[in-house]
Amino acid sequence: MSTNPGLSGLMEQITASLSKIKNEVVELSHQIHQNPELSGEEFFARKSTIAVLQRHGFILDRQQPSAPTAFSMRKGSGQLVVTLCVEYDALPNIGHACGHNVNAASSVAAAIALSELCEEIDITVHVLGTPAEESHGGKIDLLNEGFFDTSHLAMMVHASGEDTVGNSSLALNAWDITFLGKAAHAAAAPELGTNALDAASVTQHAIALARQQLPPNSIVSLIVLQAGRSVNIIPDESNLRIEMRAPSREQLDLINQKIRNCLEAGALASGCRLQVQERGHTFAELRQDPFLSTAYATALSERGRLAVVNDSPVASTDMGNVSLAVPAIHPMIGYDVQSAAHHTREFAHYGTTAQADAAIIDSAYALAGAAVRAAVDADQRTRLLSRTKH
Repeated sequence: MSTNPGLSGLMEQITASLSKIKNEVVELSHQIHQNPELSGEEFFARKSTIAVLQRHGFILDRQQPSAPTAFSMRKGSGQLVVTLCVEYDALPNIGHACGHNVNAASSVAAAIALSELCEEIDITVHVLGTPAEESHGGKIDLLNEGFFDTSHLAMMVHASGEDTVGNSSLALNAWDITFLGKAAHAAAAPELGTNALDAASVTQHAIALARQQLPPNSIVSLIVLQAGRSVNIIPDESNLRIEMRAPSREQLDLINQKIRNCLEAGALASGCRLQVQERGHTFAELRQDPFLSTAYATALSERGRLAVVNDSPVASTDMGNVSLAVPAIHPMIGYDVQSAAHHTREFAHYGTTAQADAAIIDSAYALAGAAVRAAVDADQRTRLLSRTKH
């Protein structure tokens, strides 16, 4: 590691770098926002992001992820590997209603700014394009394929209506459910049928009653995809989709068993056969690294922002699985969304405002600041190089 000019000098360099690239990364955010792509289909976002990073000296790794819309790039050859995760998938019909265009641009900006300090603070900046967060969890694929194996810390922010640090998230898994019965004429011979709609109805009631005994902050969501196509035919098939969330994987396992019992009750009561298909990966709870969270909040305050410490769970993210393997942070960066909730058209509307653009640069500064503080703090550097939790 070469002699560094001190923390304040390093952060001045970060500020200067961000000033130079501001228009470029804001344009990237706007392009991704204007070209929303569903999970696994983020070809435009991938190509655009890679192009920006290549202009700043990042090189595609020889080994690339199996997902066609993921990527792995790096710059530098320092000992401490800082990984920035780039999310860029949108939602069906409502576009970037979770602000992933902001998330992506923030990580890209932080990566470029940090990469100017690779020699001074002995780091390698690693950027991962992480598709399909809104569906099966692309980061889990990358984790399983070994793309976090060299990471000593992993970071990203998430768009929000307020600045917070320390949030946890809920562990999550989802099932596709099929009940198979037997069709019959609903008027002439209903007794010859086995009603798959009955199985769905019993299941819904059983789950509604089971919710009272679930652990605090646990959520079970259910929709009926189809349960018959003609009123004069006993439905021979019904299809449901269920999501289960809990504060931890351990509690999620308990909830899974309760819900499985409800499904089997529906099958038993109606005489139908039950089929259960897992949807995507199981998301683990998010556990943010305390030192990195504090370092991020401190750097963010230098931009005139006060991040609220909030350890309550916020939805679910595949970054949770990463955080159990690598010291990580996933703070929320705020801009004015007029109280709009995530996953609404209203939230998407505010994703390219001047405030959203400012949030990209401010959060990039804070992410870079967290990495710089970790790199120059001897104790934290040693801890992270051993990839242990604080």
